[in-house]
Amino acid sequence: MIGVIPFGLVFGIVAAGSTIGPWLGGSTSVIMFAGAAQLATLQLMDAGVAGAVVIATALVINARHVMYSAALAPHFQEFPAIARFTLPYVLTDQAFAVSIVRYGEVTDPVYKQWYFTGAALTLWIVWQISTVVGIVLGAQVPASWSLDFAIPLVFLVLLVPAIKSRPELIAAVVGGGIAVAAAGAPYGLGLMIGAISGVIAGVIAQRVIR
Repeated sequence: MIGVIPFGLVFGIVAAGSTIGPWLGGSTSVIMFAGAAQLATLQLMDAGVAGAVVIATALVINARHVMYSAALAPHFQEFPAIARFTLPYVLTDQAFAVSIVRYGEVTDPVYKQWYFTGAALTLWIVWQISTVVGIVLGAQVPASWSLDFAIPLVFLVLLVPAIKSRPELIAAVVGGGIAVAAAGAPYGLGLMIGAISGVIAGVIAQRVIR
């Protein structure tokens, strides 16, 4: 939560200065609930990019959720139907990271369901509040605070505890390195290129390293 709060504030400040208006921009926190995609969407709209490109970019950035879903699917299959259809709305990097680690330690499906629900809803509430505070504060937050630096820190905090083997370390280094190198790729594809590269590197490493 410590990392998510400044992330939400940054987005709220961006929304406050967006061409579509602070509250319409801020409403993406409820409609989309995907921080990185929300930032990219508003920035592209402010730049006058075509709507189809904006939508495609948001989908590409959020494509990592397909990988999260594939990992969570075996666990979610044990949940009631209403939970399987509603909980994916609050799926985030953070909720996935803490839940998938915990799921390796427990077997009770009821516990799994409420663990994910608690983690995801807590983050959802904090994100909404942080967004609103950012919108209200707007340009009053000094640029010297460098709140945007909190965004990569949020993901690093999730990544480090999840690395428990050499193949996972190789996947992280390759994926992260290529994502940085491909940061200038059009339509935000750098993130996806890095993710796919990391997966491939991890699979190869797992087969080579016994």
